[in-house]
Amino acid sequence: MRKSDKRTIFVCQQCGKESLKWLGRCPDCQQWNTFVETIVTAPVAPSRTLASVSPPQELSQVTFTDADRLPLPLTEFNRVLGGGLVPGSLVLISGDPGIGKSTLLLQASALIAQDKGRVAYISGEETLHQIKLRSERLGVKGEGLYLLAETDLEVILNQIEQLAPSLAVIDSIQSVYIPELGTAPGSVTQVRECTLRLMQWAKLSGVPIFIAGHVTKDGTIAGPRVLEHIVDAVLYFEGEPFSAYRLLRSVKNRFGSTNEVGVFEMKEQGLVEVDNPSRAFLSQRWAEAIGSVVVPTLEGSRPLLVEVQALTTPTSFGLPRRTANGVDFNRLLLVTAVLTQRAGIRLGNQDIIVNVTGGLKIGEPAADLGIALSIASSFREVGVDPSLVAVGEMGLSGELRVVSQLERRVAEAARMGFKRCLVPKVGAKVSPTPKDIELIPVSTLREAIGVGLVRGKTRGGGLDNE
Repeated sequence: MRKSDKRTIFVCQQCGKESLKWLGRCPDCQQWNTFVETIVTAPVAPSRTLASVSPPQELSQVTFTDADRLPLPLTEFNRVLGGGLVPGSLVLISGDPGIGKSTLLLQASALIAQDKGRVAYISGEETLHQIKLRSERLGVKGEGLYLLAETDLEVILNQIEQLAPSLAVIDSIQSVYIPELGTAPGSVTQVRECTLRLMQWAKLSGVPIFIAGHVTKDGTIAGPRVLEHIVDAVLYFEGEPFSAYRLLRSVKNRFGSTNEVGVFEMKEQGLVEVDNPSRAFLSQRWAEAIGSVVVPTLEGSRPLLVEVQALTTPTSFGLPRRTANGVDFNRLLLVTAVLTQRAGIRLGNQDIIVNVTGGLKIGEPAADLGIALSIASSFREVGVDPSLVAVGEMGLSGELRVVSQLERRVAEAARMGFKRCLVPKVGAKVSPTPKDIELIPVSTLREAIGVGLVRGKTRGGGLDNE
């Protein structure tokens, strides 16, 4: 190799920013001490190009039907992908280490191998014996599922091309490398170049590829974030470490909607699809619990009923604490301030803990009313009507504002047997209105508390805070 064929640059390990000199702070992602010296070589020209295989074609002559997709035997997986895998697509599944990515991919690969033909499963982190042990625990027989423990990308592509599978799985992209690049596996250069070559091969061959990727402590994909721009779909596999439920969430999909979520439960036999998530999340709810409110929320386009719990106790320190599990911390501060100023509930000397059961995370403002009712219920030691659900966004003046897709939320609550639903008065019309549930329109938070809480004694001896 000529001396001019390689050069030294500095690459940010967080966002992929390149610089000719070392920088203490990345100007793009604002992270400190992320630049690493990297030797790059001139790229090798590919042996064949897309132009030689796919000549230009007029848009009006391009045809595509849902039958061209490769449907997966897992219904929840299909939902997130938009109906199945598109031939030649590159799909990234990311998540925390140990969350269950390899388990999900192994189960899906085995089912596809039984129905659609050969599947190539490449592992760069585990040996064949380790994968075999997991397959026995999951009850996976493995007919038509071909395993390869390899990290050299050129060897991987040669083996896959000889096998001619219906699906290929790379677990994980951080372990695969290209020897001629001269950098360590998992670096920005390696991850980006490996992903680009996998994308080119997938487009040429028409074989869909799943690649697994780990995430860092702040929730971004380990290595470069530019990986999300290369692949066709990005799926996040998330869940609390001590919760059995897992959510497969689509954040990018060139062939379908990004508003879809799949729900799984981790059991001894592996990941099991949850057909009725609302029933599963409310299965352990105690109807007479104080500080408990059911909120119809949306995960993607799917309505889910979740239980929001709150606990208020007199603070033992100078400053009261606010703890939020499953809800946005700043949203909790907003709700607490409105309760104090607009509803007359004095929380300045109270520690407040809010929790969403099942390990779910609610990010939409439609849960404001449910959070406020649960806090008011705990503070006054008065229960909430167990047959009631509450949904509504809260303004700083204590007014309740309309939420999106109210019809779907109300229909899900009626299907689960709830009889009453607190909704904002503005936009409270639901067409058609389910017969088994009563809509209670309210204009302000103070009015909602008066309707939602069951009459009884409070700490102060009466409902004098209304």
